[in-house]
Amino acid sequence: MEALLSLSNDLASAVERAAPAIVAVHARRLPSTGIHWRPGIVVTAEHTVRTEEDITVTTSDGRSLAARLAGRDPGTDLAVLRVEGLTAPTASLGDDAALRVGHMVLALGYGPRVSWGVISALGPRWRSGRGGEIDRLVRLDLVLYPGFSGGPLVDATGRVVGLNTSGLAHETRLAVPGITVSRVMDELLRQGHVSRGYLGLGMQPVRLPDPLRAQLGLPGDTGLIVVTVAPDGPAARAGVLLGDVLVGLGGEPVSDLDDVQAHLGAGRVGAALTALVIRAGARAELRITVGEQPRRRT
Repeated sequence: MEALLSLSNDLASAVERAAPAIVAVHARRLPSTGIHWRPGIVVTAEHTVRTEEDITVTTSDGRSLAARLAGRDPGTDLAVLRVEGLTAPTASLGDDAALRVGHMVLALGYGPRVSWGVISALGPRWRSGRGGEIDRLVRLDLVLYPGFSGGPLVDATGRVVGLNTSGLAHETRLAVPGITVSRVMDELLRQGHVSRGYLGLGMQPVRLPDPLRAQLGLPGDTGLIVVTVAPDGPAARAGVLLGDVLVGLGGEPVSDLDDVQAHLGAGRVGAALTALVIRAGARAELRITVGEQPRRRT
């Protein structure tokens, strides 16, 4: 009994430590939660920011302050707000690299409101469906109640180790690790968006016939057939055609979309990549200059 009471008190203390850095973000009909990450800087979940004007935040002590959107990144589901006059404590940041499967964690919403659970799975660096690069997979076994997205994932000591979101995967509760939040926040504060490479292609995997592989000396048994080409996009300007099968990019074989995304990080915008395609049963090489991914309009 004493052990349970001690655990209960420790978790309550963790909430008390983290709660002052939590704000409510009013940028849609239902307020979401945000984290005072650095002085005057609030981060929240991008999918909860439905407007770019007349945004306000409410602090833990009930004050309402005007906020300005500094930048947003749908790829990592992060948005950054500048809030003048925000004097609330900033989040006490923990080490997300120290997380282990089975660790107890708390998801906090404005109020504060709390959901208790565990880290259910961890994984390596991954990319979201919108191309965002997230440094570590952090899957949660807990409930994210309405309005919890954008709030902190807190360890048992009350330190913030990530930002909770239901916007990166359907019916999957995830946290964006703190290292990703800080990295993306820096870029959004610098230029308002995250630069990502763009080819202007829609592709899907296709199996390569064994005789064709042998004839052309192809290393893999799968390529990516081009099903759409964006008008005047980088690939269109390089001469890529519908029906081409992409089997190599940048001197490396490609067999799925993740292989392509690996060549399209922020540092590759403006770089020239050699694309190896199969066209009408023959090999062809094209030079594609990587463009910048168009930004979504609100």
